[in-house]
Amino acid sequence: MVAGQKKARVALITGASGGIGWSTAEKMAQEGYRLVLHGHRSLEALKVRVNRSLPGTDTLVLGADVRNPEEVTGIFEAAESRFSSVDTCVCSAGVWPKEDLPLDQTDPARIRNVLDINLLGSILTARGFLHSIRKTGTRNTSLVLVGSTAGQFGEAGHTEYAASKAGLRGLMLSYKNEIVSVDPDGRCNLVEPGWTATPMAEPALESDKAVRRAISTMALRRIARPEEVAAAICFFSSRDQAIHLTGQSLTVAGGMEGRVLWDGSQIDTAAIRDELR
Repeated sequence: MVAGQKKARVALITGASGGIGWSTAEKMAQEGYRLVLHGHRSLEALKVRVNRSLPGTDTLVLGADVRNPEEVTGIFEAAESRFSSVDTCVCSAGVWPKEDLPLDQTDPARIRNVLDINLLGSILTARGFLHSIRKTGTRNTSLVLVGSTAGQFGEAGHTEYAASKAGLRGLMLSYKNEIVSVDPDGRCNLVEPGWTATPMAEPALESDKAVRRAISTMALRRIARPEEVAAAICFFSSRDQAIHLTGQSLTVAGGMEGRVLWDGSQIDTAAIRDELR
């Protein structure tokens, strides 16, 4: 590194193979971060994508099950071995079951899986990050949690998902007070996207009924793109732009409310899909 040149920051992103996680990786690469990208079921596809799309970025791709504390610890140990420390951590790993089911008809195995990946996985990742900061003495660190508007307003048919995302607020509000005990300038914030055109949401967005239901509660009648959510994540991660922001949530959902703003006749689903193409 040239004398006087800033050391490139290191960002660890879980769920980097997903729409929001990958867009965040791309944007952080553009901003000069070195990357630790986590994948699980789509790990091999993530490796191919990194080789194709991020050839000039110093990137480490790792596989782990975020439900397993030993595997999560292993991600941070590998990151420390390669880059010495981690400055920014983004918890983006998550699942959303496609089928709408009332809670009393939802299999306990589905409930457990969603809670374990979305909430427990984020807690274990935050735990691993805190331990890494304590061990390496890294300063000006940032943890960004990726929640959902379902955590604010609920989501009928996906109660376990809404509960898992609502829990991230409690994690953020507690973690912001713990991180400063090991890093006086450490921060923790939450980004809560609404409907976003990710691979996970694409099947649901093929339904006119689902699109109208989502748009009817939003002032801006459009579906977000993953890169728009990534911009909010990178904002919270920035030392320059968000150095005094912690314990805050930013909703990226077109002004979504918990009430209907538009009836179905006012929503042009074809135009909404055209904008995403």
